Amino acid sequence: MNLPDYLMQLSAARSMEELWLGHTRQMARYGFDRLLYGFTRHRSGRSLGDPDDFIVLTNHAPEYLRVFIGETLYFDAPMTRWALDNDGACSWRHVQDTYALREMTAGERRVFDFNRKMDVTAGYTVSFKSISPRSKGAIALTARPGMSQDEVDAIWAEHGRDIHLMNNVAHLKILTLPHPAPNRNLTRRQREVLEWVGDGKTTQDIAILMGLTQATVEKHLRLARAALSVETTAQAVLKAALHNQIFILEA
Repeated sequence: MNLPDYLMQLSAARSMEELWLGHTRQMARYGFDRLLYGFTRHRSGRSLGDPDDFIVLTNHAPEYLRVFIGETLYFDAPMTRWALDNDGACSWRHVQDTYALREMTAGERRVFDFNRKMDVTAGYTVSFKSISPRSKGAIALTARPGMSQDEVDAIWAEHGRDIHLMNNVAHLKILTLPHPAPNRNLTRRQREVLEWVGDGKTTQDIAILMGLTQATVEKHLRLARAALSVETTAQAVLKAALHNQIFILEA
């Protein structure tokens, strides 16, 4: 698919699943058959915040994710460190050169050896420009097994500008789509009461507007706070808004 057609398709995506399916297929056309996208709005210093609040999209195999994500190897990954400190695109030759010069920490070497075992050896990382000091997003584009970094760099030399643009637009689109964390889905009623709170309505106002008792409204608010793992209704409104779970058009 050419660049204009793909960007049109991407901009029209109505769900995270639709976007990710199209994006993985498009990147595979360039030889990147495994992608790992991550975004946090809760970065603080070197901490990325609660992993349950991350947006993570990937088509890597479960056995890879079980270690890389489940055992938090990602935090010591050299390209994760690079992405935290930089914006733009970077060849994984950076990792190979660091390894060859024996400048890796023990944690970084563990990640390097694990990735080599899993055929995650050549690729590019795109680190997106942050929209606030607490946010950071990046995507790792892994080349299909058997491809060398020289081959990947040659692809990037020819198509890198388009690939970079596609990933930038995909990232911006992701930020507009609902992305509930596991076990943090809100029901339609919970979304509705939070939206009314966000509009400045009191519990009594919401009860009248929704044709419910105040006790029922308070129950929906309590369950919404529990679903979002927050203590106050104000925090629930903020978190639901950040996750695009309220004030959205139904897909």
